[in-house]
Amino acid sequence: MREFSAGRHDAPRVDADQLGHWETDRQPRPATLGLLCSFYDASTPEDLGFTNAGTASTPTSSELVLSKGFLPSTTAPQPASANMFEEQVDAARRSVDRTLAAGTVSSTQLDLLDEQLLWAREQYVYTAPMSMMKVLLDLLREVQELAGQRQPAAVQVRLSELTSMLATLIADALMKLGQLTRSQSWYATARNAADDSGNTELRSRVRAQAAMLPSYYGPLEAAVTLAREARIICRGRRSSTAAFASAAEARALAKLGDAEGAESARRLAAAAFEQSGTRGMSDSDAFGFPERRYRLYESGTLTALGRTSEARRVQDAAFRLYTSKTGIDPALLSLEAALCLAQDRSPTEACQLAAATLLQIAPEHRTPIVEERAREVIGALPPGAASGRAARELREILALPSGHM
Repeated sequence: MREFSAGRHDAPRVDADQLGHWETDRQPRPATLGLLCSFYDASTPEDLGFTNAGTASTPTSSELVLSKGFLPSTTAPQPASANMFEEQVDAARRSVDRTLAAGTVSSTQLDLLDEQLLWAREQYVYTAPMSMMKVLLDLLREVQELAGQRQPAAVQVRLSELTSMLATLIADALMKLGQLTRSQSWYATARNAADDSGNTELRSRVRAQAAMLPSYYGPLEAAVTLAREARIICRGRRSSTAAFASAAEARALAKLGDAEGAESARRLAAAAFEQSGTRGMSDSDAFGFPERRYRLYESGTLTALGRTSEARRVQDAAFRLYTSKTGIDPALLSLEAALCLAQDRSPTEACQLAAATLLQIAPEHRTPIVEERAREVIGALPPGAASGRAARELREILALPSGHM
């Protein structure tokens, strides 16, 4: 380079320091750029990695210098590239912060949704399932519109909890209406949402509730599996859910004829119920497990085990706890008493009680699950009694459409 520029009045100083500057942060003078272009057979300064603004755009110039045998540079990386890297890092962090703060749900909105769901849970106890379906679906639609957008983790957890509870009530309503396949699908959705929330109590509760479908319609083994899984999830917790799970397991085992397993689960349910502190409480929440409902499950266990005398005592205690606005549970309890009469070889009384129950229940509550229990009474009659007058009258009532009794 010295030989190439010898004799020129604008020849640059060429030494290791100067070359290092050109490689990093210093733009050569225009005359020097011309010499460098001629020396390297380059058409423009850009071909050498320089720009007219006076900064090196890429490290290409360093590579060109090295290719001609000059000493490598030991200076720091180019400030322009370093600044670009830092800007990218900062921009990425700001983008993440904006995403985390992009939630569209305020705490007030969540509180309002909680209030609406609590109201729906209270209404569900005594409102006909078909009437509740629109309420539940409308509320679920509102929750899903919010859950479909990116929300902070804490908000997403609460939305998943709301989704799980609403899906559970929808599944239960569908079960009462005899929509068994749809009910099963909604129970699966409820479990997925509960698992997504990470709420242990809710995960257990949804599974215990889902056990109701196979408990009434089979297979009973599935009911045992769901109830047992619910019991294991909430093991060690003093809650009404623990009592519910054990009571559901006991009833399913009793229906399967496993007397020993059913009695063990019944003892667990009794202990869990006492520890839960809910005895004597008037609970109008569909997600509660008040004493009246605990007694309903205990009655089902004892009836399935053939211990009818004990079952009647439990039924009497449960009837005293039910008010006038408690939905179909009192009807199910009456049909449980009719089953006890059938087992005790009192077929006429059993059919008359079942018939009276169907005639007295409000038309909107006479759903397939109630009718199915009434048919169980006929199936439990002693040989020969199923063709008697009382049984025929019960069948005639079952054949009548709702609202014509």
